Amino acid sequence: MDAFTSVTHPSSRSSAFLGHNFQPISHSHCSVAVKEEAVTWRLTAARYASSPKRRRSLTYFPAPRLAIRGAATKPSKSPAEEDWSIKRAKLVEKRVRSVDPKEALRLQNENSFVILDVRPEAEFNEAHPPGAINVEIYRLIKEWTAWDIARRAAFAFFGIFQGTEENPNFLQTVESKLDKDAKIIVACSSGGTMKPSQNLPEGQQSRSLIAAYLLVLKGYTKVYHLDGGLYAWFKEGLPAVSKE
Repeated sequence: MDAFTSVTHPSSRSSAFLGHNFQPISHSHCSVAVKEEAVTWRLTAARYASSPKRRRSLTYFPAPRLAIRGAATKPSKSPAEEDWSIKRAKLVEKRVRSVDPKEALRLQNENSFVILDVRPEAEFNEAHPPGAINVEIYRLIKEWTAWDIARRAAFAFFGIFQGTEENPNFLQTVESKLDKDAKIIVACSSGGTMKPSQNLPEGQQSRSLIAAYLLVLKGYTKVYHLDGGLYAWFKEGLPAVSKE
C-alpha cells in the first residue's frame, strides 16, 4: 500500500496564531507547534512500495497553521478542534471576560479567583503566578498508533521532535481540582483575544481561549481569560514563582 502524508494550509478563518513562543495549535487533524513570525509550508510526499521513485513539492504560506493528513486517519473532531468562529461565538454568548494581568492579580487576591495555567507542565514549572493551578491543555504525543506515528513524522520533517496532542484528561483533571462554581482566570503564554481588529476580524485563538471554551461547555459559569497571557504578566513584573 502506498504511504502518503500531506501537510496543507487550511482556510485562514480557522487558523490559530499563538504568540511569540513555540506553542501547540489545535485543529481538525492534529496538534502542531509553529512560531508566530515563521512562514509555514505545504509538503506533499508520496512513497511507492513497488518503485524507488520519490516525489516532493514544497510551497510557502504566510499563515501559521498546519493541517496534517495521512494514511492513518484521526477519529472524529473533538470540541477543542471546533472552528474558532464557533468557539468565539460561544465565549461571547457565555460572557467570558478578558482581564489584563494587574486586574487578574487583584481578582486573585481580593475575590478568590484561581489562575488556571494551561501551558505545558515544563513551562509552568519554570515560572508561574503564585497560587496558580496547572492543567496542560496539550501534552506531548504519548501513544504509538499508526496515527501518532504519522504525526510524529510530520512534526519531525519541520524539525519539531516533541509534537503535541490534545490532553484527553484536561476536563477531568480540572474537575478534580475546581468545582463548577469556582471563579477561574484561564491563562496561557500568548493570551489571544476575542476582540476584532482590521487584521483579525474574529480576534485570535489561543490555548487559554480554547480551554475557556471547553470549560463553559462543561458548565463552568465564572470563567475569565488572561489578556496578553503570561507573557504580559511576566513582562509587567508581577509576582512569579518556580517549581523545583
